[in-house]
Amino acid sequence: MPVVVWAIAADQLRLAFLLFLAAAVSDAVDGFLAKRFGMKTEFGAYLDPLADKVLIVSIYVTLGITGVIPLWIVILVVSRDFMIVGAIILSWLIGRPVKIRPHMVSKLNTGMQIVFAGLVLAAYGYNFNAGPVLTLVMALVAVLTLLSVGLYLGEWVRHMNSAEAGG
Repeated sequence: MPVVVWAIAADQLRLAFLLFLAAAVSDAVDGFLAKRFGMKTEFGAYLDPLADKVLIVSIYVTLGITGVIPLWIVILVVSRDFMIVGAIILSWLIGRPVKIRPHMVSKLNTGMQIVFAGLVLAAYGYNFNAGPVLTLVMALVAVLTLLSVGLYLGEWVRHMNSAEAGG
């Protein structure tokens, strides 16, 4: 991940795309092998999505700072993740821990975020015009991010209200 961030910051978007692609392929192979051979672990179940989020947030922030993607999409994507983590920490701190399970919308959102980042890196790294497709995928990322925020927030509020009523 640090090398991908460096490559983006150094305007080496072709290299950034190739490294990003290698990371995505290795993540997919790792997931497949873990499922196929029954090698899933609790640690891996926490580490894999965390690694995905760190990579996505790092890439979005770097692409935003360098002006490759609009800052509003960076703020939307990063704010969603901070909101979810903040809600989990807050519920834990006040003694009402909430267990968050990913919704299908959130899985689609993460997938679309990865597709958008890869498409941006490929388009800029290989100098091809993907304008309409980039706009469409960015719009899908925005809509799915907002839907995901709404689902998680609703679930968190329900949990906090039920814990309050029961406690």
